[in-house]
Amino acid sequence: MNNKLLTRSTKDRMIAGVCAGLAEYMGMDPTVIRLIFVLLFFVTGPGVFLAYFIMALIVPNESTAQV
Repeated sequence: MNNKLLTRSTKDRMIAGVCAGLAEYMGMDPTVIRLIFVLLFFVTGPGVFLAYFIMALIVPNESTAQV
C-alpha cells in the first residue's frame, strides 16, 4: 500500500512550495499546476490566492512531515 502525503516542496519552491507539492502528490509537472493557479485567478478572481495562502499555512513542509 502506497501512502501518499500532501506536503509543500522544499526542493522546487517558488513562493511557499504549494504548487510543487501538489504536483508531486498528483504526479504532474509543477509548471502545469502553477499555470492552472494563474488561469484560475483570471477566471475566479483572488479567491485562488486565498486558497494558496491557506494551504501554505496548513500543509506541512516535506522535511517536517511524518509518514
